[in-house]
Amino acid sequence: MSERVCMGVITGVHGVRGVVRLKSFAENPADILSFDALVDEAGKSYRLTSQGQAKGVLLARIDGVGDRNAAEALKGTMLYVPRYALPEAEENEFYHADLIGLRVDRMDETELGTVVAVHDFGAGDLIDVRLAGSSRTVLLPFNEETVPVVDLEAGRLVVDPMPGLLEDDEGEDAGEDTGAAPNGENG
Repeated sequence: MSERVCMGVITGVHGVRGVVRLKSFAENPADILSFDALVDEAGKSYRLTSQGQAKGVLLARIDGVGDRNAAEALKGTMLYVPRYALPEAEENEFYHADLIGLRVDRMDETELGTVVAVHDFGAGDLIDVRLAGSSRTVLLPFNEETVPVVDLEAGRLVVDPMPGLLEDDEGEDAGEDTGAAPNGENG
């Protein structure tokens, strides 16, 4: 399991006094503001104070950031908390960070690939799977029907995608290497 979990990202600035726009990945978005400090990828600590909400994102003031230029420099900063600061996930609940890197197997135990990301575009979580032996990825719904087995201890997921979900444009199974060149021509 990951030693830290990404809780949000600074998406921009709000006004001229250093307030940042913050996209939270917490189940309750405001929970990101309850931590004493968040850290970036380099380990630098940030203390945030709520400044309200605007257009679906949180507004926050960061200690030591007092103007628009300083806030703008933080745009894109991912904010993390140590894993131990979070509650244990309940049964059949998972932190996205725990899924990334897991091996993905089909129901027949053949390897499909590896989880490289988890996305939520508004209609539920999707796992982004890099296909074994390929740079190509596929998105699969992360639900009990498509992913009936999540075994964190074994480091794997078992998937049972609905028919046609893994086929490419020519009807080939996306997880199988046909030996053909990407454009369908050999040679």
